[in-house]
Amino acid sequence: MKRTRHTIRLRPDLARQLAEFATHKRVSQAAVVEAALAAFLSPEGPERLEAAFSRRLDRLSKQIDRLGYHVEVGNESLAVFVLTWLTSNPALPPEERPAAQAQAQKRFAAFIEAVGRRMEKDHSASP
Repeated sequence: MKRTRHTIRLRPDLARQLAEFATHKRVSQAAVVEAALAAFLSPEGPERLEAAFSRRLDRLSKQIDRLGYHVEVGNESLAVFVLTWLTSNPALPPEERPAAQAQAQKRFAAFIEAVGRRMEKDHSASP
């Protein structure tokens, strides 16, 4: 296809970005400018971009809804656990509290270590 020569002037920073992009993609600067102009002047370009944004926003909305549901389930589970624990464990007499608190601190530290190990294992398996 025959091409028409055009001379344009670009800001230095834009010219540098164009050169870097063309080098990175291993295409000519003219090809980058031609593709950008075609996309900019295309009548269907904005509609295509809007449709892509709409699909992405729909996916994000569904993910946020699922996350909200899981947070709600976690909160309700914790509330049921705390209510059950409070009703089945009477308050300790003051003289027994220091020993119980020391034991609780040891058990809590072991719990935190177990959670940390599990989180490490889960994160190492993630991509």
